[in-house]
Amino acid sequence: MPDKLIIPERTYTEAPMAILAELTHRCPLSCGYCSNPLELVKKDSELTTDEWLNVIDQAAAMGIYQIHFSGGEPTLRKDLEIMVQHANKKKLYCNLITSGVLLTRKRLEKLQKLGVRHIQLSLQDTDSKNAERIGNYKGGLEKKIEVAEWMRELKIPLTINAVMHRQNLHNLKDIIQLSLDLDAHRIEIANVQFYGWALKNRAAFMPTKKQALASKALVDKLIKKLKGIIIFDYVLPDYYAKKPKSCMFGWGRQSVNVTPEGFILPCGAAETIKSLKFENIRDEKLAWIWEHSSAFNMFRGTDWMPEPCKSCDHREIDWGGCRCQALALTGDVNAVDPTCELSPFHEKIFGSASEESGKEAPEFVYRKPTNKEVEPDKRNISYSKKTHIA
Repeated sequence: MPDKLIIPERTYTEAPMAILAELTHRCPLSCGYCSNPLELVKKDSELTTDEWLNVIDQAAAMGIYQIHFSGGEPTLRKDLEIMVQHANKKKLYCNLITSGVLLTRKRLEKLQKLGVRHIQLSLQDTDSKNAERIGNYKGGLEKKIEVAEWMRELKIPLTINAVMHRQNLHNLKDIIQLSLDLDAHRIEIANVQFYGWALKNRAAFMPTKKQALASKALVDKLIKKLKGIIIFDYVLPDYYAKKPKSCMFGWGRQSVNVTPEGFILPCGAAETIKSLKFENIRDEKLAWIWEHSSAFNMFRGTDWMPEPCKSCDHREIDWGGCRCQALALTGDVNAVDPTCELSPFHEKIFGSASEESGKEAPEFVYRKPTNKEVEPDKRNISYSKKTHIA
């Protein structure tokens, strides 16, 4: 068992750049890689409209200049427009992170008018049937393409968030091509992070080493070829990396998450660390939580790091990697992130990834066995072809 946590006595005064407002855990999709907690927040426990407006006020007062409205599916909140309008009045740059499947043209136009400046649209695959299987939602791809076309017409900047894994990496080139065809400004090639519900489906999503290296080679090539046309965000899957990623640009350094019921977190998976106490916006002010709370100060900077992290040249690049992953894979939240080749657990983790990916992929375990909340009409959506990457 790991030693009891010792909370360092220090504070942090520099305001975060961005706040992630997780408005709800409710979602019409049921993706097998969902990173939300195993126990989702129920609708009647969500922050009210007034409580969210208060969060926005406090964020603006702190000097935060970006707000990302997320979920679950944020468009399930009927008061989304009120929040967007209020955030825009407070001069916060508003980004909407959505599956897109519930949006109408009329609502999209209204959200843009009220202050949405950018939209991040998730994409499961370019193969319609496989996209339906991954997201457990019928007609999703067709609807997403339609929404992206509306965004192009309205000149709303678009980022495609493509969650990649062994079940769709063979279509990575097509996903990048579709992003170009839809005039996306950016594509996030987001390899599945095995937190929350995703951990239940790790064997179904774990890519082979061959897939991981091939995808990296493709992206490296296209970053050069498409420079000035589209921006790539890409990180090698953790289980095949040699160095840990800079999770959230460092614990409690640049961003803050607000859960649907008001808990303030350094990252979306932080609640898995049960030894930490996370404050709630209903009890404390956002600025106090950010600066003084024990949870946010626990892994800030480099003082907390074990060796070899503390003396590593990368210590202020990766900031010790991911604490949630260290806990999940080693049982010790203070351990060296096992994605680092210097971790004593690295070879074991790499071995487990190779073993799982070498077996036949099991069926997905969904939160909802069938998903009939909303099934959009299937339509023959066409879109113009842009720069070809072949």
